[in-house]
Amino acid sequence: MEMHIESRCIHLEGDRAETRFGAVSFPIYQTATFAHPGPGQSTGYDYTRMQNPTREHLERVVAALEKGSDCIAFSSGMAAIAAVMELFGPGDHLIADADLYGGTVRLFDSISRKNGVDVTYADCSRCDMEELIRENTRAIYLETPTNPMMHVTDLAAMADVAKAHNLLLIVDNTFLSPYLQNPLVLGADIVVHSGTKYLAGHNDTIAGFAVVKDEELSRRLRYLFKTTGAGLSPFDSWLVLRGIQTLAVRMDRAQENAVRLARWLLEQKCVTRVLYPGLETHPGYAVMKKQARGFGAMLTFEVQDRETALRLLERVRLIRFAESLGGTETLLTYPITQTHADVPKDVLAANGITDRTLRLSVGLENFEDLRVDLQEALYG
Repeated sequence: MEMHIESRCIHLEGDRAETRFGAVSFPIYQTATFAHPGPGQSTGYDYTRMQNPTREHLERVVAALEKGSDCIAFSSGMAAIAAVMELFGPGDHLIADADLYGGTVRLFDSISRKNGVDVTYADCSRCDMEELIRENTRAIYLETPTNPMMHVTDLAAMADVAKAHNLLLIVDNTFLSPYLQNPLVLGADIVVHSGTKYLAGHNDTIAGFAVVKDEELSRRLRYLFKTTGAGLSPFDSWLVLRGIQTLAVRMDRAQENAVRLARWLLEQKCVTRVLYPGLETHPGYAVMKKQARGFGAMLTFEVQDRETALRLLERVRLIRFAESLGGTETLLTYPITQTHADVPKDVLAANGITDRTLRLSVGLENFEDLRVDLQEALYG
């Protein structure tokens, strides 16, 4: 019988982490190189840039959680996305969601375009994808929910479009984590994560992942991984392994807080809009119910004016004004100057990201403490 995901976050099925001494925590193999028994003989490890037991154990864990056949652990989420983009070359065309993390947009616009890869941006949750596909289109890249406007795309329907045109479907699953959503099961070809966020979960390390289920994609990405040298270090791999063990309980608690905060924000007169797919009024609510096991702990809200936004950022005390998400602490982010500062102004405007937009990564604190902190920051 297959274990439930809560157990799989703690136990890799069929694996005994360390049998020589009975260690429950997988060891950190903090070494750059590995000695060989003799000429023509190998332990299976040569050099940590290529292989490391701690990183490989983490990769097996994340692959199992995402229902993939292989996972590659990178030094950051952007390193993972950059490696995936190396699958494409001059003359290739990609369709990407218009509402993406600003670092991804920066990579596409400054690096991918320089390398001859053309990118068309569109609202993948609503547009007619067939109209955007060209003869040289090679992939569709999206987030769901998107960052920060929380658009929700039907992944199974998008996978049908991709397969009909022999395109790769690449999905950033950072916001929901494999605990709540498995894009590969829904038909995606590549799943990427900023492992810094929910997987590590404590704002103490940087990591990224690319997960696949196709052997040829795995081979190509592994070659890029080995060549570019962006592998996750042994110690950081261990930190993410430790974080994943509490993924289920953290996501459950954070989501519980997020639902309550979203409903509280709806009642505030100075809040003009709340974007959270767990609200029945959200246009992506039904799709999320169908394709995910929850709604996550990320929400975006809009306040009445710039002054209110700045007052919130200056006055919160328990909640931290900081970039990032997915940790135990609740973080309030100002996308226009932080996560999306490098996104062109016309794109920000088209996506509805203004100086009144705030993004909240809801953490594990007591709900009442969070509510009081926001209330005092707004009205105190």
